[in-house]
Amino acid sequence: MRFKTCVAIFIALFSLNLQAEEGLRIDVALGEWPPYLSESLENKGAVAQLITDIFAEEGIAVNLNFFPWGRAYAETANGAQDLMGVWMHKPEREADFYYSDPVLTETFVFFHLKTFSFQWESLSDLEELTIGGDIGYSYGSAFDAALDAGKLKIHRVATPKQNFEKLIRGRIQVYPQELNVGYAALSQYFSEKDVQKITHHPTAFLKNKSYVLFPKKLKSSPSLLATFNARLNQFKETGRYAEYFDQGE
Repeated sequence: MRFKTCVAIFIALFSLNLQAEEGLRIDVALGEWPPYLSESLENKGAVAQLITDIFAEEGIAVNLNFFPWGRAYAETANGAQDLMGVWMHKPEREADFYYSDPVLTETFVFFHLKTFSFQWESLSDLEELTIGGDIGYSYGSAFDAALDAGKLKIHRVATPKQNFEKLIRGRIQVYPQELNVGYAALSQYFSEKDVQKITHHPTAFLKNKSYVLFPKKLKSSPSLLATFNARLNQFKETGRYAEYFDQGE
């Protein structure tokens, strides 16, 4: 049995290497999440560039395909895309995907208007608030559990831009978002006057790691995952990884 397993792994790796030599090209599903991921950025964002460069080291070219987050998930789970990035860990996703080693560390905070006196110590402090959110986003197990239990209510829209517009207009009171993603959206879409109206609470509600996900539906996924993890760890060990994230983690 062990011999058969070893042979299968060898064949998969040999097949992947052969495809790489022949000019393998893979499809990567991504969503809009600047500054880490964005079709409008020259390099498509730091995470997109990292994924591209990791596979380039193996002679594998990538097609970076941007979708709404929900569609990116469905396309990849069905095997129409070879992998997708980046997502936080949720146990139920393991039914459809293999997780890479951690690719990104994120800090999630609550954005709010400076004129709104906002303090919180536990998620229960948000129960009476009008909360904004992004379609398809998870905000961590504790936050998601509070939503499922009906303790929190969230009003979701498609983009951070739309959420900040609602925040400025007073239609929501707080907006949970990753720190760098939030300020990137403010810088890109809003006037300095509007940006100055907004701040974030200094206490993060979630520090989280995100991953590249490989669909279990594709037979090539285990070998692609092994290739990706090996190069990712090499990038981290040599210091190359840090160069993609100038602001640090």
